[in-house]
Amino acid sequence: MYLLLGGQEWIVILIAIVIILLWGPSKLPSLARGMGEAIREFRKAASGIEEEPRRAEKKEEVDQKIIELAKSLGISTEGKTKEQILDEVNKRLAELKKTN
Repeated sequence: MYLLLGGQEWIVILIAIVIILLWGPSKLPSLARGMGEAIREFRKAASGIEEEPRRAEKKEEVDQKIIELAKSLGISTEGKTKEQILDEVNKRLAELKKTN
């Protein structure tokens, strides 16, 4: 039964045993997590994908939805910051809850 394993399988098994002996079984999850993060970062850098433009687009979409919500509630948004608009939306929603 042991003869069914080829040369490459024995090498993988030997490497796994050496890793377990060096770092111990308690460190294996953190090593695997670190390896996964390294691979993810490498792939992201290799593909040239940047996270910042996506975040900026999502932020603009959220801001637009906040403005649309405020207008649907009859709140003026001219010259107000996002925080001010959100405060007024929260107040208006609280008023609507009280009346219902």
